[in-house]
Amino acid sequence: MADTSNVVGGGPKKVLYTLATIGQMGVGKAAKALTAKNTCKACAYGMGGQHGGMTNELDEFPSVCNKSVQAQSTDIQPPIPEPIFEHTIAELSELSGHEMERLGRLGTPLFRRAGSDRFEPLDWDSALDHAAHRLAETDPKRTFFYSSGRSSNEAGFLFQLLARAYGTNNVNNCSYYCHQATSEGLATTIGKGTATVELEDLTGADLIFVIGANPSSNHPRFIHMLKNCRERGGQVIVINPAKEPGLVKFSVPKSPLSMLKGGSDIASDYLQPRIGSDIALFKGLAKAVLEQGTEDRAFIAAYGADFDAFRNDIDTLGWDEITEACGLSREEISRVAEAYGRSQHAVFAWGMGMTHHVHGTTNVEAIANLALIRGMIGKRFAGLLPLRGHSNVQGIGTIGVKPVLARDVLSRMEEVFGVSFPEEKGLDTMACLKRAEAGAVDAAVIMGGNLWAATPDTAFSSRAMGAIGFKLFLTTTLNQGHVHGLGDGEVLILPVTARDEEWEPTTQESMFNFVRLSDGGIDRISTVRPESWILGQIGKRVLPDSPIDFDAFSGHAKLRDAIAAIVPGMEELADIDVAKREFHIRNRVLHVPEFGTLDGKAHFVVTPIPKLEKGKLMLASVRSEGQFNSIIYEETDSYRGKAGRYSVFLSMADMAERGLTEGQRVRVHSSVGEMEGVATSFDLPAGSVLAYYPEANVLIGTEVDPRSKTPAFKSVPVSVVAAD
Repeated sequence: MADTSNVVGGGPKKVLYTLATIGQMGVGKAAKALTAKNTCKACAYGMGGQHGGMTNELDEFPSVCNKSVQAQSTDIQPPIPEPIFEHTIAELSELSGHEMERLGRLGTPLFRRAGSDRFEPLDWDSALDHAAHRLAETDPKRTFFYSSGRSSNEAGFLFQLLARAYGTNNVNNCSYYCHQATSEGLATTIGKGTATVELEDLTGADLIFVIGANPSSNHPRFIHMLKNCRERGGQVIVINPAKEPGLVKFSVPKSPLSMLKGGSDIASDYLQPRIGSDIALFKGLAKAVLEQGTEDRAFIAAYGADFDAFRNDIDTLGWDEITEACGLSREEISRVAEAYGRSQHAVFAWGMGMTHHVHGTTNVEAIANLALIRGMIGKRFAGLLPLRGHSNVQGIGTIGVKPVLARDVLSRMEEVFGVSFPEEKGLDTMACLKRAEAGAVDAAVIMGGNLWAATPDTAFSSRAMGAIGFKLFLTTTLNQGHVHGLGDGEVLILPVTARDEEWEPTTQESMFNFVRLSDGGIDRISTVRPESWILGQIGKRVLPDSPIDFDAFSGHAKLRDAIAAIVPGMEELADIDVAKREFHIRNRVLHVPEFGTLDGKAHFVVTPIPKLEKGKLMLASVRSEGQFNSIIYEETDSYRGKAGRYSVFLSMADMAERGLTEGQRVRVHSSVGEMEGVATSFDLPAGSVLAYYPEANVLIGTEVDPRSKTPAFKSVPVSVVAAD
């Protein structure tokens, strides 16, 4: 068994690991990178900018984690030696994700000619001319543009502006594979799409729910707030199928006392519902709140809508149906409801364990219902906190990298630039790839990320990406998506600056709706270029007669002026580089109950309980401790008993039922594929299985939540048998 009974999150080992990583980077280089006034490149929790490199939005220092250091270690690498490109693409494709990350930074444009078996370096003028030529000769309706959440607001705005001026609304970002269900579910309930709290609100919460997330690995600095909540006498209630050691106990490096006593207790209560059964649990908690009489009747009467239908649905739902669906007892659910009933200031935080389902949007609506029933939205120290992954994924959406813009924003863009944009509704990420698989996409522009590895059903991903005749990538490093799924077409890869290397200041948005300013300015590799400069150069070549001055928009101040004039809530962006004054986007943080719905009220929503396949194991793909998105920093997981990348985590009961033993080779089958792995026992409810992303993508189909278009990475029916 993967023994995690004595595992404590954080602690001396993580401090030593971080120090070793800094040592490999070079102390001088690491100090320069970590202390410069640039936003952290890892998660969107909030660190850096004008408060200082290792300072958060509350001016707390030091605010840094091993994920921050890992991201810096990648960027500080020297360029990949050119002899590497004498190897064939087939040879490069044999490297693991971890090995590709360690090749170094990309320092020169690379070109793969149609049908060629290798990359060849190009000079910048030739690369830009060829990119522009290929786009100019392609019907824009047969293209798509995709961005990760790493890019700046400035580059993202120019990216979507170029795409629409070029002639396509097929502009999307990685949120369709992560938190789009959050945006959809909050729109129907509170009329907003992002967090309703700011970072300071966590300092006064007396209860924090952590739902479908593992911040001990993915948002380590959030753990500090959870520890503080417990030390104030508050509660931290974790709802997650897996009993993650780092959520039970965590030794917080910035707290000497936490380190000395061998870790701080994090979860005060821990509910483990079966994978995919969360709605049943949330409805059970709401039912218990109503039975206990702790609902906020005054709030519901003054600010709620559709409560009668919601209550009728809850009242007619039997406890047997609830407990059978989620696998938890009425007593367990009632116990947590009582703790919630005592709370005066509760924050609900959730991750992709909620959004990665075909009913992901409904999951989010059910969370909002639970918050609203006790009036926990619209006051200080309480509210909703979707735990965003990449450092600017929220900002990328704010400034328009999405297929459908609000009509007033689109009209304002057309007015400001004197152009007309296409009227066709743009396609989401999966729809673009489906179209590519069907042979209807001739070119794609992909800015950052690893779309190939991020896409479910690896065979489908390879077919879809391979069918695109011309792929243009903008990236800091090579990843597996640059050597897999290439097909026979042309591939052009352009090396871009890291955030702290930008020639001019850039801005990013945290998960708390806080816009930060990064100074840039560090000079490491003279041959790389900013994304906005590249996009401007391509724009002026592809659209030489456009009224949009793409050359001028290579400058970030001009881009910020445009964003401030067009995007509601971003007016303060215009002079941020002069004033050095960072800000919260208007009308997002809800310290008073003013909702963004048409009638100004918060709407309760009836959320049906999904029907789960009986007799089937349900698989969720997860990240490891040494991982960020699809980037693999460590091959084993220090928080899960040093488990390897092909571990298949099962409950001991499920292993016994199938005659499996610890460490045995197993085959996992789904409706779309098969994966061979290693049986690894873990604290999970019966019927639940975990495997690592992106390796487990071979098992995950392309079915999406019909509302958010997000694939079901975390509710996949599978069978597990001993390998022959």
